[in-house]
Amino acid sequence: AQRSVRADAKARAAIIGESPQLHEVFKIIDKVADTPSTVLITGESGTGKELIASALHGASSRRDKPFIKINCAAIPHNLIESELFGYERGAFTGAVTSKPGRFELADGGTLFLDEIGEIPVEMQVKLLRALQEGEFERVGGIKTTRVDVRLIAATNRDLQAEIEAGRFRKDLYYRLAVVPVVLPPLRERRGDVPMLAGHFVEKYNRKLNKKIESIADDAMALLQAYNWPGNIRELENLIERVLLFADGPHITAKDLPEPMRQGPTQAAPALSAATLEATPSGEGGLKDIVRMKAAELEKDLITKALEETGGNVTRAAKLLQISRKSLQTKMKEFGLRDTTAQDGRDEGIDD
Repeated sequence: AQRSVRADAKARAAIIGESPQLHEVFKIIDKVADTPSTVLITGESGTGKELIASALHGASSRRDKPFIKINCAAIPHNLIESELFGYERGAFTGAVTSKPGRFELADGGTLFLDEIGEIPVEMQVKLLRALQEGEFERVGGIKTTRVDVRLIAATNRDLQAEIEAGRFRKDLYYRLAVVPVVLPPLRERRGDVPMLAGHFVEKYNRKLNKKIESIADDAMALLQAYNWPGNIRELENLIERVLLFADGPHITAKDLPEPMRQGPTQAAPALSAATLEATPSGEGGLKDIVRMKAAELEKDLITKALEETGGNVTRAAKLLQISRKSLQTKMKEFGLRDTTAQDGRDEGIDD
């Protein structure tokens, strides 16, 4: 199953998942897609930042105009300016012709700057001017070029920390983060793993000419228990690898890598199949039992973390290796906020 944001059928962008965290992202997309406001997408590597950018463009009135992407981390620092703004003939050695930059190519459409945190400080001033004024000069040129570009930026860095370290301009950050979108890591939306895994099975069945019918419950329990440090990208790569070597019509636990079959690492308080206790028959199918036991264990882990930190939500979130906002959402879901949380102890911490 897929959840598609507003867009015409020709350029529809599909985002897979039904978790509460992802629904919050859907709401933001629906509200701001068809506006000129700059969007800053943050999240760990592999969480799907480019997919969100594509969805924003596809759901906007700019959908028939260019969607230009550039990975700032993949471009040498001395070439960033010419890549963004273009250059005139003779501007530097090797510039035998003039060339437009990404801003010009994106005129009327959307420019997606991935890994924005990698742009050197000296270039950030020029980028800020281009965003504020909608104009710039090519490298080696004197003519001012004006463009109509909607900018979307993304990063896996903590830009607030980069600002404190002097590596990122505060004024540029505020110009970029008009609409902040935070993508949760996959370990914080484990309920979406079955949907994502099923999607990738279908994708690689077609690509590899395989006929895998389903993922068995024992394998799915392990997939949901795993911590996914590489997020969705890691899950996709795993499914492709498993399909390459799977013999039967179903993916079972024995088809998964040995470390995954041994359960979650010590670093993450995740669920594993071994933690599920036997449940009397008549209380629902296996998936319902797994879901119920997972919720019970999750509530128990959160309760213990809050007890160990004296009710300090921020420290408890760090202990559980999830964001503070995700922890607060879970506490509300489990009815723990009024009885356990003591938000007043989180002095100076913003949501």
